[in-house]
Amino acid sequence: MTFNELNIIPEILKALSKENYTEPTPIQEQAIPAVLEGRDLLGCAQTGTGKTAAFAVPIIQLLSEQQSKTNAVRRIRSLILTPTRELALQISDNIKAYSQYTDIRCSAIVGGVSQKVQERALNHGADIIIATPGRLIDLLSQKRIDLQYVQILVLDEADRMLDMGFINDVKKIVSKMPSKKQTLFFSATMPPEISKMVKSILVNPVKVEITPVSSTVDRITQSVYLLATGNKQKQLNLLLQDKSIVSALVFTRTKRGADRVVRDLIKENISAQAIHGNKSQIDRQKALSSFKSGTTRVLVATDIAARGIDIDELSHVINFNLPNIPETYVHRIGRTGRAGLSGTAISFCEVDELPFLKDIEKLIGKSIPEVKGHPYPMSRSARATQAVKVEQRSSKSSVPVAKPAKSKANPARKPKSEWFTKGNKSKSQGYSKTSRSL
Repeated sequence: MTFNELNIIPEILKALSKENYTEPTPIQEQAIPAVLEGRDLLGCAQTGTGKTAAFAVPIIQLLSEQQSKTNAVRRIRSLILTPTRELALQISDNIKAYSQYTDIRCSAIVGGVSQKVQERALNHGADIIIATPGRLIDLLSQKRIDLQYVQILVLDEADRMLDMGFINDVKKIVSKMPSKKQTLFFSATMPPEISKMVKSILVNPVKVEITPVSSTVDRITQSVYLLATGNKQKQLNLLLQDKSIVSALVFTRTKRGADRVVRDLIKENISAQAIHGNKSQIDRQKALSSFKSGTTRVLVATDIAARGIDIDELSHVINFNLPNIPETYVHRIGRTGRAGLSGTAISFCEVDELPFLKDIEKLIGKSIPEVKGHPYPMSRSARATQAVKVEQRSSKSSVPVAKPAKSKANPARKPKSEWFTKGNKSKSQGYSKTSRSL
């Protein structure tokens, strides 16, 4: 199938041709006709499937077909919500490219940059707004943005917005829009909270599901280093002596960890920069531009900041820390092996991360090959000890706990003040507050 067969207007076809788009990806092929028909859409797709064009192209066409008089005040008729600044700016660039032969205007509303510049853009008029929830909430509270004319809403990477604590913000933003509108919802995973939101805001949606999250891209070569604790940086330094690793996106669990990895790489004369939520928007864009141009060989990122990084010729993804959510692993490695190219995904695993590795292998349905013969191997005793711990935790969770007999004078009962300490969720379980400025 070609884009010509999707009933796309000549102006957009001309732009797609200029951007070297030859034929639609599966999600574009299925989503574009449904959106053009005015249907709500539920898209389940991993990164790198072409979903931006899947919603951007039909939105541009729908709004172009109802374009009002030139002198009329431009109203915001489409809102695209994304979790990160990088992704918002990337979508904005794509929409500008697709709409270059139309009269459609778009503007990005993100944190980390001057609000006054964005206010001027809004005053100038925009048909499509691409925004992160935090900055949009700020502008709404200041009554500097009006969403009452929105006809098409896009929620992109909804699962990541949930992870970042934006769901309540999203609900508040949705409440500021007309109840009757077309809604396009994209999420790589469908946790219960997301499923609940889907049911509440979508009306008889068309469902498009591309590449189940459990299946990784076949073109990506995967491997894992089982390392003795405290040797990840040494192994990374050694690994990057290989000049065939032209570009590497390294994932760390924390912002501090990313900065620490960069400092150590620079000491080894390896060009590297970090990208995470504590960096200013200008610094993040500079780091990303340097990486894309090849000036910087290694980009070290946290999962949240990496959303929106779109690089066709990325040769390697390295998991410095394994994610505790197995689906995240799939999204990470999906950033290499794009545009028909091969890719390599390498993971470092210390003994306390073995359960994460086991969960990942269960999700993808196969074992990740172990690299042996390196200088920092995990000892057999460490593996055995971890296996025993996992077995003990498993057996404890399966043993029913006898309830104490009901009695007014039951010495086994704890004071009410102690009831909350045992059941409380802690940061070790993956719960943490996230700044809205991301």
